[in-house]
Amino acid sequence: MFLMISIKRTIFLSIIGPGTMGNVFVFVNYMCIFFRDTKKKSIHLILIHLAFTNIIILFSKVTLKTIHTSGLRHFPDDTGCKMFAYLERLARGLSICTSSFLTVVQATTISPRASVCASFKPASTWPILPFSLFFWILNSLLSMNLCYYMKNINSLNGSQIGESEGHCVFLPASQTTRWVFLILMALRDFLFLGLMGWASVSMVCVLHKHHKHAGYLQKPKVLYHNPPEIRAAHSVLLLMLCFLFFYWPDCIISLYLNSFFDNKFLILNILEVLSVGYVILSPFVLIHRDGHLAECWHSH
Repeated sequence: MFLMISIKRTIFLSIIGPGTMGNVFVFVNYMCIFFRDTKKKSIHLILIHLAFTNIIILFSKVTLKTIHTSGLRHFPDDTGCKMFAYLERLARGLSICTSSFLTVVQATTISPRASVCASFKPASTWPILPFSLFFWILNSLLSMNLCYYMKNINSLNGSQIGESEGHCVFLPASQTTRWVFLILMALRDFLFLGLMGWASVSMVCVLHKHHKHAGYLQKPKVLYHNPPEIRAAHSVLLLMLCFLFFYWPDCIISLYLNSFFDNKFLILNILEVLSVGYVILSPFVLIHRDGHLAECWHSH
């Protein structure tokens, strides 16, 4: 059993490694583009924020897995367990909010000027900052219960131990507290997924009209050399499909485990991979779709 756990941790870390490198690469390059370009784009600022939240998630995962593999028993302590659990949940919430916000902003960017959506298009990058601050405050509040219920397993007696993750354990909470936070997180997810769905449908409609118009003109240059906004919209839609591909199986399996308390080893491993799948894959989707990032990646 110990050998299987060691193999699982090694494989998991080997998957997280490229994901971390990809997110750092995207973060640094978009930061350079954002500060170097005189015409700053809102999309770049949102992508910087998304890459940063992904790095926080992977940092938490890598640190805990490395600690567990090294065999340390008393680290992280209670404070460390609270910090890592809090950062991971905070960053996962930020990832959902930022991905949804990215879709909405891109939908308003490519909307026709006469449409209602175009009136919500940010005139500059500064309106993005209050939304980012709101996302941080919202998800910080939704993660507050971890500051009380997350402990180091060595500081507890056997009767107190609840759901364990290595040396850190989530203490059983009261039914009221448990349901309050679950309902609030579910409302957050449904709200932002709803916005993501609306924005994605709006983008698909605009892209369909653009494709029909380009086909009507029957000009190869129009068909194969789309404007940057259209290419960016394709990239964002691909990113959202990637997000939904990992989010819904993760959500369904988590609900199954919470409902039936059937914590099978294989199911937990699948859930662990799904929880970081989007975080690992998203930077490579951006690198593949963005010509500048692709050139930098190959040169490095």
